[in-house]
Amino acid sequence: MQTYTKSKTLNLYQPQNGYCYNSDTHFLYNFICKNLEKFKNIKGELLDIGSGSGILGLLVAREYEKLNLNQCEIQKSFQFLTQKNSEVNGIKNRLHKGSILDYTFDVQFDYVVSNPPFYHGDVIKSENESLKIARYNDSMPLEQFIFKTSKILKSGGKFFFCYDAKQLDKIIENINKTKLNIEAIQFLHPNATKDASLVMVYARVGSKSQMKILSPMIMFEKNGDFKKETNDIYDKCSTHSIKCEVEI
Repeated sequence: MQTYTKSKTLNLYQPQNGYCYNSDTHFLYNFICKNLEKFKNIKGELLDIGSGSGILGLLVAREYEKLNLNQCEIQKSFQFLTQKNSEVNGIKNRLHKGSILDYTFDVQFDYVVSNPPFYHGDVIKSENESLKIARYNDSMPLEQFIFKTSKILKSGGKFFFCYDAKQLDKIIENINKTKLNIEAIQFLHPNATKDASLVMVYARVGSKSQMKILSPMIMFEKNGDFKKETNDIYDKCSTHSIKCEVEI
């Protein structure tokens, strides 16, 4: 079996025609790191739900080398890319093929991370089937997503995900039906005058902590340039996208 050397830059093969990762994942990764700063020994089983090209799980596993990376993906084309990107970047993973809603895992997880499809099913959809699955929550409704995650986390397990900010009420409603408790949330705004477009959520099994509302992240300055914080996050992620032909 060929061996790979882990590099600082995360090289990520992406489909030439199809869903590609966006800045949401970079901000979610930053949110995860900020909330894990107070923990000294990050280890155990990590699951990336809806891995796509594998970017989020690979970023977290690169940062915390004692984590065992698991990735779950429903689409065959992205299963291929998740595995390819794992090998190219020298980060060992275990790929679970299928929908998390139907999958029976043989292990419980210490950490679950996800940038799930979150656009509501009644909005206008892409005609590209791969894009539909990657963007719209028909294939993974919010309630089922949260409920299943709560069942596969260990006691004290941590859950990080991002979602459409306009659906925060539904997020809180569904998390309150489980043993999860929201410890922190952070909103992402395109600029200082725009409403939040994304909410990032950190929840923990069995937690009794009060929820922290972190200072909002603002992507752009008034003149359209990235804010320094945005550039710092991109620099920390150090990702490089490579387009390739993949059967979608």
